[in-house]
Amino acid sequence: MGVESTPLRLLAPGAAGIIAPPDDQGVCRRLLELGLVPGTHVTIIRHAPAGGPIELELRGYRLCLRRSDLAGLRVISTRPAP
Repeated sequence: MGVESTPLRLLAPGAAGIIAPPDDQGVCRRLLELGLVPGTHVTIIRHAPAGGPIELELRGYRLCLRRSDLAGLRVISTRPAP
């Protein structure tokens, strides 16, 4: 039985999780270089209106990325949104 994972871009602000290993090996190398590697704890800070970027907190810093850039990343939820 596998662990349930959710697309990172669908998490609500305040939710947190651990980045899951990608199903698709086409995950952008740039994301890996930014620290979005499997096993990393990430928290959703906020979503920009009208489908804009998502602000994340991981490894002691904050990062804003387009939803389309996060399309291949999934997380195992550790804390639901408040």
